[in-house]
Amino acid sequence: MWNCESVQVAGNDSPGAVAQSSRVKIALIDRRALDRECLAQALLASQPNLEIRAFGSVEEWEAAGAMLHDACAVLLSIGGQNPGDAVVAAALSNLERGFPGIPTIVLADSEAASDVLMALDRGARGYIASSSGLRVVVEVVNLVRAGGTYVPASSLTACRNEILAPGIEEEVDPLDALLTPRQAAVAEALRQGKANKIIAYELDLSESTVKVHIRAIMRKLHAHNRTEVAFKLSALVPARRTTARLLSLPAYRERPPGVRLAPAQPPQPQSAAYR
Repeated sequence: MWNCESVQVAGNDSPGAVAQSSRVKIALIDRRALDRECLAQALLASQPNLEIRAFGSVEEWEAAGAMLHDACAVLLSIGGQNPGDAVVAAALSNLERGFPGIPTIVLADSEAASDVLMALDRGARGYIASSSGLRVVVEVVNLVRAGGTYVPASSLTACRNEILAPGIEEEVDPLDALLTPRQAAVAEALRQGKANKIIAYELDLSESTVKVHIRAIMRKLHAHNRTEVAFKLSALVPARRTTARLLSLPAYRERPPGVRLAPAQPPQPQSAAYR
């Protein structure tokens, strides 16, 4: 329970002290008495113009009636807990509902991006990892007072692969597991209705090798003829995917730009007189 005795900490008056009206007032909420007193004293030592009131819970702050409406920010220190814990979620909910005009900053041990997002989803305007220095805490308070939002860079870099990954996972090509790259190229040519001579010319193969590939393709697709191969290929994968695989073959990558894939005058079948 977040119900420890409240502690009030303020800077000592001195000739060089900042006027009371210019003090930055912060409500520090932490269920751990020693931690909140140490943090309050450390913040005051690093920034004398702070006025900090420390409490064990949001309810305790409300009951005390101190700094309820003139606080510049609320520091909610949760230590090893995370924003998904029931007691922390309830505290964030109470702060968002009861004090919508006062920004809440979560101070926690965890730097996981999921915890950061969870805190922001629950109304926090900042998230500080406990590995940060006191100066960072003060600057984050100034940032959220000015309307900004702060998250630790370490939380983003820790999940950079997920952030930079494509938003849509690449479609799996069923031909990858079914046909070899060369067979896929021959299959695409079959789908386009090309004759064996044209396929052999475009892929730089002999006609006998093309026939071997066609028999292998028919066997793998359980097809009985070339027409059935073309039909099953169209059902398996879009034409643009198989065409892309065809163009990725070395025989096509080595062709100069602008050169047509098919010959301008492909080999013609011999007439009966020359057979």
